[in-house]
Order: sequence, then structure tokens, then C-alpha cells
Amino acid sequence: QLDETLSERLWGLTEMFPEGVRSAAGVTFDCSLSLAKKVYSFTRTALWIGTTSFMILVLPVVFETEKLQLEQQQQLQQRQILLGPNTGISGGMPGMLPPPSAKI
Repeated sequence: QLDETLSERLWGLTEMFPEGVRSAAGVTFDCSLSLAKKVYSFTRTALWIGTTSFMILVLPVVFETEKLQLEQQQQLQQRQILLGPNTGISGGMPGMLPPPSAKI
């Protein structure tokens, strides 16, 4: 009884295929591996560029928009505290009377 490893047995099975098929399979495997490496490298580069561009270009705009909304909310709350609860709803200028209602 011969003790052979799995790799030896698989290598022995390749001998039942013609040389052209074996070389074509080898070339196909090599090309597939090369393509996978290139796709992986491109994906890493594209992800890096996309992430850093987003952080540099978009995040400051988002932060400023949030800051502006927070300031407007605080001003509205201050106006409601100082002038009463109906001030935020009417939208009138502080210290001015509400517009007169139209009577016919």
C-alpha cells in the first residue's frame, strides 16, 4: 500500500488530461488570479478616494447645515420664551403687532 498525500494524488490525476488542456487551465487560473488582484487593488484605491473625498467635500457641508438648523431652533426657542408661545407660529417680527384681520 502506497501512502500518498492529497496533493500527490491530485497531481497524478492531472496526467489523464492532455498537455494542451492542462496548460490552458494553468493560463486561465493565472489570468483569473491576476484579474482578481487588479480588481482588489482598484477597489481599494477607489474606496480610499471616495471616502476621503466625501470626508473633505461633503462632511463640512453637513456639519454647517446641522449647526445652522440648531442655531435657528435656539433662536426660535428664545423668541418663544421672551415673547410668548404664539410668536413661533405667527412668524411675525418680534415686537410688532400681528396683521389686522380683514373685515368686510
